[in-house]
Amino acid sequence: MPRRTRLVSLVAALLLTGGCGGSPTSSPPVVPQPAPAAGPASSGGAASGGAVAALAPDAMSGIDVVFLSTMVGHSERTLQIVALARDRLRDDTLRTLAAAIEATEADELTAMRGWLPTAGPGASAAVHRHDGHGDDAALDRLRTATAADVDRVLRDVLADHQRAAADLARAQVGVGRNEQVRDLARRIEQSRTAEVELLGGTP
Repeated sequence: MPRRTRLVSLVAALLLTGGCGGSPTSSPPVVPQPAPAAGPASSGGAASGGAVAALAPDAMSGIDVVFLSTMVGHSERTLQIVALARDRLRDDTLRTLAAAIEATEADELTAMRGWLPTAGPGASAAVHRHDGHGDDAALDRLRTATAADVDRVLRDVLADHQRAAADLARAQVGVGRNEQVRDLARRIEQSRTAEVELLGGTP
């Protein structure tokens, strides 16, 4: 089992040991939309459907903190993946999808980084980094991909990466305590699942 797959399994298991909860609400997949011309990262807008908002005074459990910290690291890696390929992509549809993913996760990253300090001293220092956890080889694949192969390699790498995010978010929905964090997890699970399908992978 690849190291990153083991990592995802471990974090998902940790989330699931926090208790039992209801299943996610049923709603259509959320497909990310391209960013407005001004750019979401600098505007602090809500391209991801309102992810950027002040966290209500509803206590976060350790499970919420684990999820947020892990997703911060995961989203940071998503932005790395997209940055390595976006200027070399040949397929216009894939280029649009990559831009939409980048916009969505930039907004979500802003929200999660803002929420973590509200969880108490040291929570923001608990941010989980993906460096060294087995997907550096995937980045190397993108760096070395030829012009003819870069679209295919990005589809493979990004589908695997987003599938892992959907798995983690799905686990969080059932056990999280803070409703805003759980709502973010629902939207992450829906959007990443839709992205995997659009990338041609199996959710």
